Amino acid sequence: MAHDGNTSYSSGFILQGFVTSWPEHEHLLLPLFFFMYLLTLLGNMLILLLIRHDVCLYASPMYFFLSHLSLADMGFSSSTVPKMLQNRLTHSRWISYTGCLSQMFFFLGFGNTESFLLACMAYDRYVAICSPLRYTVMMNPKFCLLLAVGCWLLGFLRSLLYTLMMSCLSFCASREIPHFFCDLHPLIKLSCSDTSMIQMTTLTEGTVTMLGPFTVTLLSYIIIVSKVLQIPSAAGKHKAFSTCSAHLTTVVLFFGSVIAVYIRPSSTYSGDKGRVISVAYTVVTPMLNPFIYSLRNSEIQQSLRKRFGIKPGK
Repeated sequence: MAHDGNTSYSSGFILQGFVTSWPEHEHLLLPLFFFMYLLTLLGNMLILLLIRHDVCLYASPMYFFLSHLSLADMGFSSSTVPKMLQNRLTHSRWISYTGCLSQMFFFLGFGNTESFLLACMAYDRYVAICSPLRYTVMMNPKFCLLLAVGCWLLGFLRSLLYTLMMSCLSFCASREIPHFFCDLHPLIKLSCSDTSMIQMTTLTEGTVTMLGPFTVTLLSYIIIVSKVLQIPSAAGKHKAFSTCSAHLTTVVLFFGSVIAVYIRPSSTYSGDKGRVISVAYTVVTPMLNPFIYSLRNSEIQQSLRKRFGIKPGK
């Protein structure tokens, strides 16, 4: 592992943070991001606990995957936002070399896992709507568990691959990362080593692994929508479309922003654009997922009422 005079270990990095075009309003960023992060934790924790403590919900493949998505969302947001909040609160932008690589490892791990889980959830809805008679056979508990374990393993194995490749690079020039967390492309641009191997990996393996879950998710929802169009009842169509449109919103927001940032050569990376786009998938999507996927759902609402002893309104 080559590092020029161990400078990578001794110096660490400087996180530039979230810079806006309106400096006079930057003091609002700390309470805003803190509120969004708190909402993310509370919403996802509520969904996770409800599903895990309700036998009927946990036995359903849809809610089983939702519980894993909630866990991934909490980890994904927690890998970046607390450090950003700490830096803004203490006015310190420094992060150690080990801390930077650790942050990147968990950020990529939870992010990769989330993309795979979204694809599994879309496939689950596809089977439920397009093959309802075979649903219980196809989406049996053992198969769902294998899918979930596969999502976590693949997600963190990919993260480990990139973290190990990054640990072999030297950083002997600028230490300032044009971001509010240690992301892949900004770190590659700072390196004074030969980065051709890791850049080739991100463009080949990275593209395939990101576009794969996105394609599965998109195709599943396209088929679902075509199936919904065959429903004779207008009320049934409206209900199905409202659910699909909400899910598609988060899918497009998450995958669209991730693809915009990562499916490109590191040399074309723009710090300003990267910071803005990354807020969509690191802060906004994990905050919205509990509301879009779960809290609007009648079964989740019923479980909430049962848990807190609230009688349904007549």
